[in-house]
Amino acid sequence: MTIDFILDIINRKLVEMQNDPLHSTEILVLEGICQNKTYEEIAQEKRYSCGYITNVVAPRLYQKLSLIFGRRVTKKNCRAMLESYTALQATSDTKSLELKSEELNLAIEQDTFPCYPSGSVSLNSPFYIEHPNIQKSVYAEITKAGALVRIKAPREKGKTSLMLRILDYAEQIGCRTVRLNLEQVDQRILSDTNLFLRWLCANITQQLQMEQKLDEYWNKDFGSKLSCTFYLRNYVLKQIDTPLVLALDEVNYIFEHTEVAKDFLPLLRSWFEEAKRCKIWQKLRLVVVHSTEIYVPLQLQQSPFNIGLPIQLPDFNLDQVEQLAQRYGLKWSGGEEAKQLMAVVGGHPGLIHIAVYYLSCKHITLEELLENASTSTGIYAHHLQRHLTMLQEQPELAIALDKVMNASEPISLEPIIAYKLNSMGLIKLDNNKVILSSQLYRQYFQPPSLGGKRQIVAAS
Repeated sequence: MTIDFILDIINRKLVEMQNDPLHSTEILVLEGICQNKTYEEIAQEKRYSCGYITNVVAPRLYQKLSLIFGRRVTKKNCRAMLESYTALQATSDTKSLELKSEELNLAIEQDTFPCYPSGSVSLNSPFYIEHPNIQKSVYAEITKAGALVRIKAPREKGKTSLMLRILDYAEQIGCRTVRLNLEQVDQRILSDTNLFLRWLCANITQQLQMEQKLDEYWNKDFGSKLSCTFYLRNYVLKQIDTPLVLALDEVNYIFEHTEVAKDFLPLLRSWFEEAKRCKIWQKLRLVVVHSTEIYVPLQLQQSPFNIGLPIQLPDFNLDQVEQLAQRYGLKWSGGEEAKQLMAVVGGHPGLIHIAVYYLSCKHITLEELLENASTSTGIYAHHLQRHLTMLQEQPELAIALDKVMNASEPISLEPIIAYKLNSMGLIKLDNNKVILSSQLYRQYFQPPSLGGKRQIVAAS
């Protein structure tokens, strides 16, 4: 029997039992077993770590097969049980088999059917557009002892999607991973350094499925920063025998909490520096993700934002826009449609993705989309309204943006103002000067229908 036939039967049964079909790595292991390959041979051929195949993928595969067969499956008996089970299933009623196959196809198609592009792009999505050079450098960095990768970009530029792929790669090479989203921290906790560091340690412990021992390591005489450091070094890192990749997403949420930021951000830097002299800290690899520059008054030598590998995600280029359109099934030719779209929204990944989604649904033409893009009924209404609200709350940014829009060439702005507008994605930095990032914002904030200027400065 062919591997495709075996996979068809196994996946149909998994769907029938309300389980996910086999993942790509599980299929690789299954194929290898059918070909009498060792875990090491499977790992080498596909460039995975042998530990990841042996300790993560194979046990997950055997667990699924055990549910199907009703007996414990191991590498030793897997092939024989597969042959016996699939031979039995092959004699089943053909019509019943076809019906179940349709159910399987529907379940698999749902994984690739376009959903509205909001938030991060899932790992198995065909609609993720890579930045190959960036991912190559990040993957190489995360394998280094004591590494720190910091990812900065405006919202909707793909920071979290890249972080998910870093964590997936880390697991493939045998690392343990923990992801913490600081957007989920209670305001009460963010106002107190001690509570925040306890929250940090408790969540790391929980995700690693270790016993909570906070009270054993927390000492008020040492203070919360040292207590947190001792907990990670003497308990967490000491207990695990593999590198730990700790990803901190939405770090910008603590920027406005000055006291916590002043304590926590230098603490991250100290752990990075400790790895240069202390071997146990080399197990820790940090991924720091944030969508704005840090505005709290930290000393430069204390900040974690001038160390490690800096990653600033770029806009899509023309080829990437065309590639995304193709994946959505759009029949664009010669790059003309992509150029028309980019002439309005630039290469902003989030805005490009939304446009391509709507066009693929055939609810609107490209001409209609571009004509209404900057209006309150257009597809970008929520995105534009969010920026308008932020500018009205910070008049100094609105005044600066107005200057940029009215300038006929790149201009200079105060550094802090330029960084804030750039972090919102409204401008692009051009050496020491700035330009508007896309015509969409000019059309929205200076519409002819409003006399050439929208009210972006709140009334005093």
